[in-house]
Amino acid sequence: MTMSPDTPRLAFADLTDAVAALRERGLRLTTPRRLVLEALFAADGPVSAEHIAHSVHLELTSVYRNLEALEQHGLARHVHLGHGPGLYVLIGRGEREFLSCERCGAVRSLRSEQLDPVRDLVRELYGYEARFGHFPIIGLCPACARRREAAEAPGATS
Repeated sequence: MTMSPDTPRLAFADLTDAVAALRERGLRLTTPRRLVLEALFAADGPVSAEHIAHSVHLELTSVYRNLEALEQHGLARHVHLGHGPGLYVLIGRGEREFLSCERCGAVRSLRSEQLDPVRDLVRELYGYEARFGHFPIIGLCPACARRREAAEAPGATS
């Protein structure tokens, strides 16, 4: 199983802050690392290494190497939102957790505290400290759940 590093996140508001945080941790800001950071800032949400490599014209191995460094130093995390490659997201403004629809692939990003009631219930019932940042909660989005209910209703035609 792929494990996400348990590195505390670094707080940053923008690219300038992220660069300063990297330098404070003793990392050099190479051109590939800067390009990967810029691509993560430009992304709407979690993005694949392949997408980054294509968008900034870098070798895929260089992108993965830099994503790993960013993750080890608390600037980014990877997440698995279903079948396919791991995706990467910046975490400087706070950890995000995800809900993913197993039917249509819709993904909803949530602030960690929004899932605290679920975490509390899991801790109360089973003693586990649940985290949903690396793997999402999988299920049906509201639209797919309504479609399924309509299809399963008595008298529904297939």
